[in-house]
Amino acid sequence: MLVLARKVGQAIKIGDNITVRVTEVRGRSQNALVKLGIEAPSGTRILREEVEAEIAEEMLLAKDPAFDINSLRNKIRQGKKP
Repeated sequence: MLVLARKVGQAIKIGDNITVRVTEVRGRSQNALVKLGIEAPSGTRILREEVEAEIAEEMLLAKDPAFDINSLRNKIRQGKKP
């Protein structure tokens, strides 16, 4: 893993057509909130890691013949994990 230090306004390039720029930093140390701006071609899939994990889990559930879409929909509305 490559680890870089960047200040607000600074960016990194990934390949020829993706730029990740630090737009804001709030707080300090482990509790800091870092906002990133990402410039990429419109077809580029960009997901937060936790969202990607949820999608993968839901896809596994959808393959299950006992899967109940209404039950999943209700859990999501209630803010519960499927």
